[in-house]
Amino acid sequence: MCRWIVRIFAGLYLLALCLLIVGTYGLFGQDRDPLSGVFLIPLGFPWVYALDSFGGWVIAASPLINLAILFALCAWLSPRAGRSSNP
Repeated sequence: MCRWIVRIFAGLYLLALCLLIVGTYGLFGQDRDPLSGVFLIPLGFPWVYALDSFGGWVIAASPLINLAILFALCAWLSPRAGRSSNP
């Protein structure tokens, strides 16, 4: 189940990133939209606010921090990671 959570989060991040690119550059005949990156904010919370002074593309990459945390937690909690289940 942990793998699926990571996959879903990564898929949502890629979808939000694609929406940002399409909305920012007006691709596929879309109008340019200044709010096209709004879906990245909840995915990158709380890092979005911590990295706010760095600029747009750093904020757009901030959900990668949460993805890395999820991936590390899944690897650490996995029963196949070489840890025994009995103390």
